[in-house]
Amino acid sequence: MILVLKKGTTQEDINKIAGWLSRYSVAVCPIVGAETTVLGLVGDTSHIDTNSVYLNEFVDKIIKVQEPYKRANRKMHPEDTVVDVGGVKIGGRKIAVIAGPCSVESEEQIIDIAKHIKGSGASIIRGGAWKPRTSPYSFQGLKAEGLEYLNAAKAETGLPIVTEITNPMHVEKFLGKVDCFQVGARNMQNFELLIELGKARIPVLLKRGFSNTLEEFLMSAEYILNGGNENVILCERGIRTNETFTRNTLDISAIPALKKLSHLPVIVDPSHASGKAWMVEPLSMAAIAAGADGLMIEVHNDPQNALSDGAQSLTYEMFDQTMKKLRSIAEVVGREL
Repeated sequence: MILVLKKGTTQEDINKIAGWLSRYSVAVCPIVGAETTVLGLVGDTSHIDTNSVYLNEFVDKIIKVQEPYKRANRKMHPEDTVVDVGGVKIGGRKIAVIAGPCSVESEEQIIDIAKHIKGSGASIIRGGAWKPRTSPYSFQGLKAEGLEYLNAAKAETGLPIVTEITNPMHVEKFLGKVDCFQVGARNMQNFELLIELGKARIPVLLKRGFSNTLEEFLMSAEYILNGGNENVILCERGIRTNETFTRNTLDISAIPALKKLSHLPVIVDPSHASGKAWMVEPLSMAAIAAGADGLMIEVHNDPQNALSDGAQSLTYEMFDQTMKKLRSIAEVVGREL
């Protein structure tokens, strides 16, 4: 339920209304916008007497939210959320580009990649330290050692770090060593992990699951938001369809849909969507044209010998050329890269 307040309502008035609503055992979330102030009520609102609420002189309108996700709902938060990842804003006019290898393989490798992607215009580095793989025989990542190498790359370049977390017990290990947690597709509904990340107050990049609906995706975001962490970034990374030519199928329609349904920033991972390096550029262009707030692109110093996902990783030259084309697309849609 949303209470739209009348213009001129003061903070003191808001506090009084919130105090009065506390009798209904619901969480009251004030959202102050440039033009409108609303109170989002989270919890069981079925027993709230709307007639009594309307008697309050500061309440202009009551909107009932039918969707199961509340805090992630644009109705509760009309203005776009901008998430700060180590000083890089995601969700504003400037499109953020996150780039780097699927897996951190060595200190020299990740530092070299960080320098090259920064030179081409990327603003955040990605790299997996813990790698959940389909096969138990595949490279599983360098784990804690990989985190140290990522921080060495950050020290050299100043680029904030995004890396995947798979285990709720690892949150403490990551604190102070990452600027943004990444929750992979396999863990989108790892609710114990989402609950812990809700307590962390560090930005979370949440990837959509292989076969999950947008509602299920937003309900996972709701877990993090409900824990008090408002810094959530949604990532469309392709879904499973009957098509086998690509690794997954990029759901371009998810971008405008998510931005209509939610206030959270939306980015796209064209690398995992396609599984093919040559498709990353056109899919990235399409994502920006559709309104994406950022991109996550895999880049490797030697894709042919990468320990994971080499087929979808761009070379330095390919990434540089892609960034140049993306700047033109961003300009056309009134944004910048």
